[in-house]
Amino acid sequence: MSLASAHHLPKSNQGQEVGISHDGIERAKAAPVAPGAAPFDRRAIPPEARESLWRAHDGHAIRRLDWAEPAGGDTGHGRGSILFLPGRGDAYEKYLETFEDWRLRGWRVTAGCWRGQAGSGRLGSDAFTGHIDDFSLWTADLAQFWHEWAGERSGPLVLVGHSMGGHLALRAVAEKSLLPAPDALVLSAPMLGMHPQFVPQFAQAALARVMTIIGDPRRAAWKWSEKPGEVPRFRQRLLTHDDERYADELWWRQKRPELAMGPGSWGWVASAVRSIGKSDRRRALSRIDLPVMLFGTRADKLVSPRAIERAAHHIPGARLLMFGDEAAHEILREVDPVRQRALAAIDTFLDEVVPA
Repeated sequence: MSLASAHHLPKSNQGQEVGISHDGIERAKAAPVAPGAAPFDRRAIPPEARESLWRAHDGHAIRRLDWAEPAGGDTGHGRGSILFLPGRGDAYEKYLETFEDWRLRGWRVTAGCWRGQAGSGRLGSDAFTGHIDDFSLWTADLAQFWHEWAGERSGPLVLVGHSMGGHLALRAVAEKSLLPAPDALVLSAPMLGMHPQFVPQFAQAALARVMTIIGDPRRAAWKWSEKPGEVPRFRQRLLTHDDERYADELWWRQKRPELAMGPGSWGWVASAVRSIGKSDRRRALSRIDLPVMLFGTRADKLVSPRAIERAAHHIPGARLLMFGDEAAHEILREVDPVRQRALAAIDTFLDEVVPA
């Protein structure tokens, strides 16, 4: 993608945003930065941030990151609190820059891993294949964590999920398993449908079910690379146009080898299709009664853009922002014009639904 195309972002939305004003986005102010401040280091956990382990009901240890206290505000609570949920094979180290952006806007930020990936162990038979038997295990973890986390905080509570994390967040909200309910939900390229989009969901489910029966469901569902753990060359094209931000992820994988994960298992695929079926029911989506913003890209090759647009249509009052060829799957790690526009849209949304 040329730099010029990234600067002409409005053309990709084609007037199909739901409830988001172009003018409102353009007027959004950049996060405050102290005069003379050094650029944020995306390859370091700030000393003010705290990494720890959280224990699920069954004792499984899951990583969490509690970011530095928000900027401004005498109470130390600022605007409220954000819980960020990463995607499949993801790690919170990739989003440090975004956490700092939210902190500077007055939010208190926490991020967690999912059991079975990053530094939270593995559920399969090797170190690189992402496996789970049922997504309900993850939604149960989320419900427990959310309840404990929310009980430690005052002020508005916002849930933000990317990709698989977005799917799990939406499912938990639709099932009303999060107590107390979030004050707002933000979904970044949520996994609400699987590629290829032209294959019906029932056919995807049938294939995945067969593949779990005829072989070990923990085996990889797609080819990763000739050498286990080696990152394939095509991977960046699926994620981001920003070379430096992509290089940050590879740096973290070298620094912390436990973060590396490759393909999902056939068990993961079967569980994903089942879970998507549960969260994609029009009746369930139409009963969601909290503010929701979704954003994605029609150029996404990992999750279904049509499923994102369909969900936004069925969720009452949902806001939708769709990019085009200028954005790949990881919009919050894209080139600055894309990333800044997404952050500004989130700011506008939260300013409207969670007043300061």
